[in-house]
Amino acid sequence: MTKHPKKKANPDEPKDEAPKTEAPDNMDESERRRKLLDRLFWIRIGMAAIGGIIATFLFESIEGEERRWASIAFMIVVFIASAIVGKGMKIGLPPSDRKKIVTTGIGSFVFIYLFMWIITYTLVHHPDVTMGPIKPI
Repeated sequence: MTKHPKKKANPDEPKDEAPKTEAPDNMDESERRRKLLDRLFWIRIGMAAIGGIIATFLFESIEGEERRWASIAFMIVVFIASAIVGKGMKIGLPPSDRKKIVTTGIGSFVFIYLFMWIITYTLVHHPDVTMGPIKPI
């Protein structure tokens, strides 16, 4: 009687493979990175809100289409400043995730900036119009 050359694995024997879980140090590092990216997001939101309000008053003397383009250029400058702040936070992202410093919160930044700019401009330049017997508040 000949035995088959392949040996069947015994389920009771320990396997040579290490478990595929992250070490606690890696979990702490990824948690730190996540918290710093969250902080960068909220810093961007704050800078967008403040930048939108500043744009209302900063470009008051500019008329027409130039005011819009000046505000958009200012928005880009504020975003670049937020990217510099993000670089200074030393988040420590791996090379494959470096673009997260730029892309984190970019959509929210643009939306909040434009929203704050439009709402403050509207409130500052609101005409005093009476609507018949109904008075605005």
